[in-house]
Amino acid sequence: MIEPLNPLIPVYRQCELIGLPRSSYYYEARKESEYNLLLMSLIDEEYSRAPFYGTRRMTAYLIRQGYEVNRKRIQRLMKLMGIEALYPKKRLSISSPEDKKYPYLLKDVAIIEPDQVWSADITYIRMNKGFLYLVAIIDWYSRYVLSWELSNTLDADFCLRALDKVYIPAYSDS
Repeated sequence: MIEPLNPLIPVYRQCELIGLPRSSYYYEARKESEYNLLLMSLIDEEYSRAPFYGTRRMTAYLIRQGYEVNRKRIQRLMKLMGIEALYPKKRLSISSPEDKKYPYLLKDVAIIEPDQVWSADITYIRMNKGFLYLVAIIDWYSRYVLSWELSNTLDADFCLRALDKVYIPAYSDS
């Protein structure tokens, strides 16, 4: 609920002034039910194993597991989770000749020594009540994980902490 801006002006008048229906002022979004959270967890697990499953196959899978679901619920939950089946899509965005093409800078580079090329990757780890995010910095030559960090938010700070752990300046002014 939004806090009243001015306690001297009634809520209905404040809503009129900013063009907000009074029902929207009092609206509180409902949380997902425990059953839907359980279904979302099962959908996520099965999607990790079979990302090509659409709503029909996912519904059939959950019914085989003994859950009472219908396709519309699975469609809504998968849309809420931001996942969809992987399948060949129509080629709607074909680049034009005037589009800028960025070169792959490591195309002809032979990686022959450690610390020549590093890469970083971020992934998520599903937990009971949300996600943890993992960043790893890897040396391409040795395939060794040089540094890693976990965070419960997807901000840049934990990536920079991982980089600070492993970065040693090659040249210093002192």
